[in-house]
Amino acid sequence: MEHIALYRAWRPQSFQDMVGQQHIIRTLQNAIREQRLSHAYLFSGPRGTGKTSAAKILAKAVNCEKGPAPEPCNECDACRRITAGAVMDVLEIDAASNRGVEEIRDLREKVKYAPTEVRQKVYIIDEVHMLTTEAFNALLKTLEEPPPHVMFILATTEPHRLPATVISRCQRFDFRRVSLEEQSERLKLICEQEGITAEDEAIQYIARLSDGGMRDALSILDQIASFSDGHVSYKQALDMTGGIPSKQFAEIAKTLIEGDVGGMLQLIEGLMQEGKSADKCMENLLYYFRDLLMIKMVPNADKMTERVLDLQEFKEMAEAFTRPQLFRIIDTLNHYQTEMKYALQPQTLFEVALLKLCSIPQTEDAGNAPAASAASASSPADSSEIGQLRRQLAELEKKLERAMQGGLAGSGQDAGNRGSRPASRTAAPRVASKAKLPSGLDRYVAQRSSPEFMAVQSKWNQVLQGVKDEKITIHAWFVNGEPVSVLEDAVLVAFKNDIHRETTEKPANKQLIEMVMERVLGSPYRLVTMMLKDWNDSIEGASAEPSKEEPFQLEPGSEDGGDKEPWVDEALNIFGEDLVIVKE
Repeated sequence: MEHIALYRAWRPQSFQDMVGQQHIIRTLQNAIREQRLSHAYLFSGPRGTGKTSAAKILAKAVNCEKGPAPEPCNECDACRRITAGAVMDVLEIDAASNRGVEEIRDLREKVKYAPTEVRQKVYIIDEVHMLTTEAFNALLKTLEEPPPHVMFILATTEPHRLPATVISRCQRFDFRRVSLEEQSERLKLICEQEGITAEDEAIQYIARLSDGGMRDALSILDQIASFSDGHVSYKQALDMTGGIPSKQFAEIAKTLIEGDVGGMLQLIEGLMQEGKSADKCMENLLYYFRDLLMIKMVPNADKMTERVLDLQEFKEMAEAFTRPQLFRIIDTLNHYQTEMKYALQPQTLFEVALLKLCSIPQTEDAGNAPAASAASASSPADSSEIGQLRRQLAELEKKLERAMQGGLAGSGQDAGNRGSRPASRTAAPRVASKAKLPSGLDRYVAQRSSPEFMAVQSKWNQVLQGVKDEKITIHAWFVNGEPVSVLEDAVLVAFKNDIHRETTEKPANKQLIEMVMERVLGSPYRLVTMMLKDWNDSIEGASAEPSKEEPFQLEPGSEDGGDKEPWVDEALNIFGEDLVIVKE
């Protein structure tokens, strides 16, 4: 005897056989009892939740020879023939392959004829969102005022793609995902009837994997039962579907707490050797840490997730992390999951994500973890010394930031105010520029015709093409700039438009450009940017000054010793006059 797939053999044939849609079943049965049936229904919801099955059951209920009845008898000739699809007056149309206006016009012409075999004509249009705009327009009038002997049932997984004019002409029913408990009970019943022995953990895993779709759950059960010769175990279910047991996620979480990089690489390698895909591992790991966060933040959160099997184990693991740590872990995993969609080597990104997370317990307070308890036991004297060092470091960072923002031009202005620099230096046009100027601009100006710059300039079109190949949106901003100088490992690019410069300077964009430059130019280069107007002003200022063989060559000062060189001004600006001694 030919084997029939479980989802076909156990397709609901009456309303009482349906799982998890009681709000819809009760409404339809009451409408049949009170003879208040509508001429058009819209069944929407996720796949495998019973939309088409409910439509066929409704068609049998209104045409049953013992009815119309709240439940079809499934024994009369009409019910049996509708189940077999042999009644011409109950027509199931696939809108994906009959989506044109001609098919709908043909349907509209046939609607006017009275039914010949049953009491009422029923048109079930599956995946109705696939109809074209012209087809919807042709259906509208018939859908609004069909003959009394006709009922339309539209089924779709994407109701947002339907015109509002169509939705407003139907009674809409939203099918929900079947709950884990209801799916598990149904799967156990089917296993008993089919002679399949299945572990409870395996049943729950299949129900979770189907994501609320009963048809998907039956397909998975059928596949695993065929593989395991009628005995479905949790391990076999994992092996067949490529799933990962929660204990392996617990090992990953424990390794993150310990910051064990070597152990993390071994765990990842073990998962890959078992044939797990990196993107599926990332998805399941996100769910795992999401559940940890829910259990940590919300009382009785185990009822908010269907993936927690051992609640006590999850609670113990959740206690080992702080809320900020869990938020940061989820953010990092989500970021790399997005990047994996476009990566040629998703496993590499998976490894990078987990290795990056290994540093979290060392850099943040670990809450109730033992490491945090040891860290919090430091003496007050140590804390005061650390606080003092932090304040000194912050002060030095502020001074360095001011110096970098002003560049050498800003240093020249400060030195001019102290009378230690000639007026020609302090009056340079770039001092008034609001844009941030690169440090050592005079050296860039001196190197603008160097052989190194000429070599970079000759390959610049290749750099632009490489950026375009990597990401065309970054190329659209970067192409506005032009290389103007090369200094050591830095390429200076000048922009006409400040918006293009700022967008290019974003860390992600800058990193991609530097990667392309290293590949094209043969060695690593840093990207430094400035405005083209400031660059031109710098060149004019340099041409007005006496030419120098080398930018750092010492020049004799004035007779009174008041002239100081740029590096002296830079040192004074960074460390202050109290810490710098200038010897003539």
